[in-house]
Amino acid sequence: MSARDWSSYNDALVRRGYIGIDSSMLDVWRKELKRENRGKVGVPYRYPESLVRLISCMRLIFHLPYRQAEGFVKFLSEHIDGLSVPDYSTIARRANGLNISLDDSLVKSDNPVSIAVDASGIKVHNGGDWMRRVWKVKKGYLKFHIAVDTKTSQIVSMDVSSEKVHDGRRLKRLVNRARENVRVKRVLGDGAYDSRANFNFLARNHIKAVIRVRRNSVPKSKGCQARKLAVIEQKAFKPKSWSRIHRFGYRWRAEGAFSSIKRIFGEYVSARKFANMAREMLMKASIYNGFMAALM
Repeated sequence: MSARDWSSYNDALVRRGYIGIDSSMLDVWRKELKRENRGKVGVPYRYPESLVRLISCMRLIFHLPYRQAEGFVKFLSEHIDGLSVPDYSTIARRANGLNISLDDSLVKSDNPVSIAVDASGIKVHNGGDWMRRVWKVKKGYLKFHIAVDTKTSQIVSMDVSSEKVHDGRRLKRLVNRARENVRVKRVLGDGAYDSRANFNFLARNHIKAVIRVRRNSVPKSKGCQARKLAVIEQKAFKPKSWSRIHRFGYRWRAEGAFSSIKRIFGEYVSARKFANMAREMLMKASIYNGFMAALM
């Protein structure tokens, strides 16, 4: 493995905070707005989707409520002649209607990839533990499920569920969505994904399952030959040896993605409706992928 060019790496981190907007973008926005309003029924859009996306990204990165986001655009308008400023209610309505996708932020490749799957909790409010303990407030949390390319550290698929959904029940959905973007050859997962249904699903799709089985597992197929072989193999090797053979340690890529997203955007969502919470997390994942692409 070659040594990292730390100077280039540092420059890439600095570029994450660079906001480049010039007057020429206004012409692009006007053309985009004209295209979006072509054939539209009802009141025409006054602001292009790309402007709404920019505001939404800045709002999430800088943790701005919608009114402060309006103030942010007003600040930009003082330096860019002709930039119109949407009010906070318009920003909220348009942001909650955006069609967000991970595809545009992914580095495409035809090479087979290994993905690490994992899940983590996201608070549905930012009241803090003191508020929950003193006032007996219990609002629960979301579960953020992701599949990460172990080479690029980019999120290739994701899902959002309630806290009651078990991690393992989302593996099939994560893998199917990942296969829309990349060629999946291996799946790395902890014991939460150890089930015959998951092993059978991966075997049918010719995907190598590198999943840690439970300690008390017995080598009986019971309709799942793939899991039986995994149990036999993991009992034959010491855990560290098995992990080294299959490079199971690369699961840290998923844990690193969670850590980065929570440090950048916080450990909570600002939306109140579940659909908007899911869209907010998807946008955060898309921004994170853009950051990771800048480091390549």
